This record gives sequence, structure tokens and C-alpha cells, in this order.
Amino acid sequence: MSSIWMGVAPGPKEMRVLAMAGPTETILKARLQRPPTHPRALPSLLEALALWQGQSVRVALAAEERGVESDLSAYDGIRVDDRTPLYTVEWVPPPARGRRRHRDLGGVGDFCDLRQLLLFGVPR
Repeated sequence: MSSIWMGVAPGPKEMRVLAMAGPTETILKARLQRPPTHPRALPSLLEALALWQGQSVRVALAAEERGVESDLSAYDGIRVDDRTPLYTVEWVPPPARGRRRHRDLGGVGDFCDLRQLLLFGVPR
């Protein structure tokens, strides 16, 4: 069974999320406030996407350092190397930011770095 690939990039004010079904099909693209209003928001999002699509979700957490757990202290239940029946979470260093393309959904912004992370940075 294939899985959904999801890149998560926590920032100081927002968290960017990109989910793909294979290397070319974007199924979810979002900028979410940080921190979320509920501590189970991120685990619930991952579980909901897995249940909706009927596939497990492989999460690549793009953060500068491996010890990102302190950065995610607001997210109860999400830890690097988590493995549940519905999702797994792996730490991946963010790719170097290159020249930005402006081929995106209006108002959401450019997610090329997360797309690059999912295509080339996540072990298969």
C-alpha cells in the first residue's frame, strides 16, 4: 500500500503543511497558525488525512535541529520517530532555499522547499 507524503515546516508564527499522493499530486497545502488552539490538533490532522485517503501518512518534519521536540512542545502526542498505524514522523533537515518560483495557489504561498523535501529528502 502506498502512503501520503507530508512535509511539515514549523515557523515562529505559522506552520506550513504540504501533503502529496506521489511525486506529482498535491492533495493538501496549508498555512496554519502557531501554536494551534488545541494540543491534539496536529495528531488529529494526520489521523484524519490517513483515514480520509485510506493510506498511512509519512511526515517529514523540516527543522534545523534534530532536537525539535522542544519546538513542538505545544503538540501533545507528536514526537520525532513516532510510528502509529496511521502516521510516522521523521526529522529531516530543511533543504537549502533556492530561487523561489511563483507557481502556486494564490494567497497560500510557495511550498517549493517542502515539495523538494518530500521528493528528494525522505527515504523511501
